[in-house]
Amino acid sequence: MLSRDIAMYSKLRYEIRAYMNFIFEQNIKNYMPNMSINQVRNGMIRIHNEIKMFNALYILDENGILLDGISNKKQIDEFVDSDCLNRPYYYESIKERRIVITDPYPSKIGGKLVVTASYPVYDNKNKLICIACIDILLEDALSLSLSPALYSYFSKFSMFIYAILSALLSIVALLLLSKGVWSLIVAMENFKSLDIKDVFESTILLTLSLAIFDLVKAIFEEEVLGRGANENHRAVHKTMTRFLGSIIIAIAIEALMLVFKFTITQPDRLLYAVYLTGGVTMLLVGLSIYVKFAYGVSENHKRKNKY
Repeated sequence: MLSRDIAMYSKLRYEIRAYMNFIFEQNIKNYMPNMSINQVRNGMIRIHNEIKMFNALYILDENGILLDGISNKKQIDEFVDSDCLNRPYYYESIKERRIVITDPYPSKIGGKLVVTASYPVYDNKNKLICIACIDILLEDALSLSLSPALYSYFSKFSMFIYAILSALLSIVALLLLSKGVWSLIVAMENFKSLDIKDVFESTILLTLSLAIFDLVKAIFEEEVLGRGANENHRAVHKTMTRFLGSIIIAIAIEALMLVFKFTITQPDRLLYAVYLTGGVTMLLVGLSIYVKFAYGVSENHKRKNKY
């Protein structure tokens, strides 16, 4: 499933980039005197001869124009635009002055997802000589850090476990929902002798059902279907926030119910309701702190994963 592969790539991006950086530096020395395009070309040929999995290897000049390349299948100009001035692997590598690796994007041939590692080459006077680029199929990029068989087995196993857990939690949500609806129906049938406790009880049950259903929806979409996996950190924090928020609402309703109950029947126990209300306040403060720090972590993760 492509979305799961993209999510795995996001997690392994640093490792893949480190591996590609090692490959480039072993074959193309940077900041060397008398550096030339021909030396870079020879280094790319060595990489091609040693590592067969790469989809295409090519060289861009300082203006993003295709100079030369090697492909395992087609003519290089069928894979790569002749002018790459607006391509991220060109301008980001120049901006960063280091190797960068792109997000997955469709190849011109066959439409398969590929990633591009680009390596700017400078001479000893810091003059840009060219940009060496390597295209790798996404599935091959993942195999650089994972055993394909192990990854496939574990991926299917985890999907199976998450599917089972989602089904079980869905049953719990349905039980809470049915109980809440039944309590509401009973309360409506006995409207004349309506006990406010019955209304609060059905509200709590429905709120908990909603919280668990949100959790199931997020788990199933992210872990089984793989949707939104490329924003996994933000999605997890959003799900956790909604789940905790629903739980806090349910506890707050319970506290309100106790306030009404103890005020009317047991005023001497009203202090317990106050304690519960204080607990709800502390939970809200804790949730606010979590949201603040979780958002900051997500933004930092997004910035780190840019390259």
